[in-house]
Amino acid sequence: MICEQCPRKCRVDRISGEKGFCAMPYNPVVARASLHEWEEPCISGENGSGTIFFSGCSLKCVYCQNYEISHENFGKEITEEKLVSIMNDLIEKGAHNINFVNPTHYSHTILNVLKNNRFSVPIVYNCSGYESVETLKKLEKFIDIYLTDLKYYTPSVSKKYSSCEDYFDVAKEAVKEMKRQIPEDVFDENGLMKKGVIIRHLVLPNNLGETEKILSFIKNNLPENTYVSLMSQYLPYGKAKEYPELSRKLTDREYKRAEDYLFFSEIENGYLQEKSSSSEEFIPKFNLEGVK
Repeated sequence: MICEQCPRKCRVDRISGEKGFCAMPYNPVVARASLHEWEEPCISGENGSGTIFFSGCSLKCVYCQNYEISHENFGKEITEEKLVSIMNDLIEKGAHNINFVNPTHYSHTILNVLKNNRFSVPIVYNCSGYESVETLKKLEKFIDIYLTDLKYYTPSVSKKYSSCEDYFDVAKEAVKEMKRQIPEDVFDENGLMKKGVIIRHLVLPNNLGETEKILSFIKNNLPENTYVSLMSQYLPYGKAKEYPELSRKLTDREYKRAEDYLFFSEIENGYLQEKSSSSEEFIPKFNLEGVK
């Protein structure tokens, strides 16, 4: 397989063992599979979201809270058959959905699994926003919920923190494609999302200008019903302390200003996050739970 799944288009042959930017083999590498209670309420519900954390990454943000698996590549290589088994185990445990976390570089595996199997819960594609429209089109009708980041607006910022100057140019087209595929959000009687798109934006310290521009873009370029999740959970994790402006948590004033931007933008559908979420206790333990 000559890999062109993500926008970096490394064109390496992962089947033969070559590795591109994501540093991953052809078969999926998974670090954890468990019921996760800390997603948006409409995703986690009462039982939890059936999260499957893939190792490696096509973005590798310097502050990534999942640094152990995104940069250091901790995880266990499994087969497609094992992935199906993991998904069914999570459903049996009561998962409201199957939540593929950081799935971009394994979209080929996910597509094969979803083409050849049927599952009784929604499928969530939980990604960075740095997605190829061509890859997303292949996934159309197989993904029920896109849970996507929209991280940066300014090329110099995305280049500095995630080594991709073209992040916004790529991500804005990706989120438009997601909304084209799933224009209406559908919830059940318990408030659980069954189909839809949620755009997450993690507020970074000393980067409120990015937040204001991202929210303005969403308001002016996406449908009025678009759901936005404004996240306050930033921690100076990974290599963040090498960047003075990222070496601390958000202040209360910074997140309040971000909230004000959201309200002033008149985006009607949104989620806010408690500042207490900025704690290592909410970072999953990558110990191969559910994978062994």
